Amino acid sequence: MSTNVEAAYHFCQLSHPLFKASSNGSIVFMSSVAGIISFECGSIYGLTKGALNQLARNLACEWAKDGIRANAVAPNVVKTSQSQPDVRFKEELFSRTPLGRAGEPNEVASLVVFLCLPAASYITGQTICVDGGLTVNGFSYQPQA
Repeated sequence: MSTNVEAAYHFCQLSHPLFKASSNGSIVFMSSVAGIISFECGSIYGLTKGALNQLARNLACEWAKDGIRANAVAPNVVKTSQSQPDVRFKEELFSRTPLGRAGEPNEVASLVVFLCLPAASYITGQTICVDGGLTVNGFSYQPQA
């Protein structure tokens, strides 16, 4: 909770005066599809990512009058040195993902950049999934015994 939620909340509180002074701020939280759909093995992780999604909605409403937007980006598994899911989990995950693969870092980064641009000035309070279509299927992972 302290890493995924409290740190984000406190950072927003500290940066609010700067964003307010500029009358043009954009907050983008890094969430996860685990905050949207259920993964049996990650209750606490999913809870913290769901909390970030709700924080984006609340800040979007509370700080809109100050010209500040807040959104969340919720990726599926992304190819990085840190993401090495269990083989069985990966097979099941990708079989339920319409694009059938992990995301690339630039596919997530490009959405984050877009949300910070003036072109996205009418987007606030949203959680946008970058997930290869996973959440379209309502995936719920339950390991086989």
